[in-house]
Amino acid sequence: MKNLAFALSILGALSTSPAWAWGNHSLPAYRALEAMPEVANASPVIAEPLEAFLKAEEKTLEALLASQEAWAAANLENYPARPAALAFTAKPGRTDETRRLAFLSALRVAPNSKFALYIQPDPRTSSAAGNLLPYAAVNTLPEPPHSTYKFAALKAGDPVAPLSVVASAADEPDYGLDINLWDDSPSEWGKTYGFGTLPFGNPALSFSTQAPFHMGFMHESRVLYMAAPFLKRTFPRLRSYQYSTLAALAFRTGHPYWGWRFTGLSLHYLQDLTQPYHASLAPGDSTTKLLWANALAMAGMSGMKDDMIVLLSNRHLALEKYQTELLENAAHSKQDSAIEKALRNTDKDGNYPEWSEHYLRDVVSTQAAAAGPQLVQTLVAAMPPGYVSDPAFDFGTKEDTINLVTELAKVDPAARAKLDAAIAELLANFGAHSRNAVRGILKASNR
Repeated sequence: MKNLAFALSILGALSTSPAWAWGNHSLPAYRALEAMPEVANASPVIAEPLEAFLKAEEKTLEALLASQEAWAAANLENYPARPAALAFTAKPGRTDETRRLAFLSALRVAPNSKFALYIQPDPRTSSAAGNLLPYAAVNTLPEPPHSTYKFAALKAGDPVAPLSVVASAADEPDYGLDINLWDDSPSEWGKTYGFGTLPFGNPALSFSTQAPFHMGFMHESRVLYMAAPFLKRTFPRLRSYQYSTLAALAFRTGHPYWGWRFTGLSLHYLQDLTQPYHASLAPGDSTTKLLWANALAMAGMSGMKDDMIVLLSNRHLALEKYQTELLENAAHSKQDSAIEKALRNTDKDGNYPEWSEHYLRDVVSTQAAAAGPQLVQTLVAAMPPGYVSDPAFDFGTKEDTINLVTELAKVDPAARAKLDAAIAELLANFGAHSRNAVRGILKASNR
């Protein structure tokens, strides 16, 4: 079996709607890092436009981006080499706009990415009053319905708390940075970046084109990889490494604002992979079940496959919506729940190996993939059956009309408590791994 059509169907379905791993990453990032003295007690830094950083460090960036490419070629399986024409070369006489474009092209991120000067104020401690930016000033994607995002403008030279910089940037990769980067994308840049065709999903849908950079299927069975080799064409490790090494360089060269900003960007991909639905193809379903459903579909009996795809999508979306509601409710009420306490809890930090360039694969995604089967059982037991156990129901089309906190208040309190505890455990991992990554970046920068 050269190609597992079922896996393609699963990933196509899961990547056609904006299923972010943890909703707005800034909320849990604020809670996780406010417990870390190296961040919370760090002196304010001065906001600096990206163009100023690039101009000041053009030669060091040339060397760093070359070393990133060498690392990726040596360490990432199925890595598509960056076209030689995209290499970043120092050219002091060029314009700021041309230099910026060269930098973003060398990273192979969307060249229309905003990289505005802004923060997301912490709703727990700030009313976000003041000079607010429109959504489109920060994000190239359409504003979602019922958006609660608020962006406060910074000016060059403004002092800003590192906690605000890094927590805000932890959500930024969802603002269009990884959109339309493929040969078959409806963009000019995708056709020059060399990533090949989109490995799964619909290239005409922006959320599909982002998914391979925010999901990583690193612990599937050998049989599944043989049947579906495209599962290995995901690149969160690339992005994490690019931004973490940029952060260390920025710190070392006297640009602490960009040190913290790149740190937050790097954290996003690690945080995505603490979510089991981003770290494994089909949490709770065995390889045997996947192969059997695929075989039936190839024989003209697609019912089992179709039902599994709907249930996977519904469960993924329901989990993310529920934890987002819990975090937002706690932030706006300024009251702790078990989730906030878990995010701040540093007791687990020392239970993991020291941060390294392989930590995301060897520690983060390994843990999340292993947690998947039990999480699915807990989720199904707690959620209303119509939302997560009925393949005739499409959660994605009804999501805006559903309040899961209200719905789960009506179910078995023991089942809900078990789900809340499972989410708290996942977010405890989110917090511990985020702090360990920050420690690793600071160590690499000699801070």
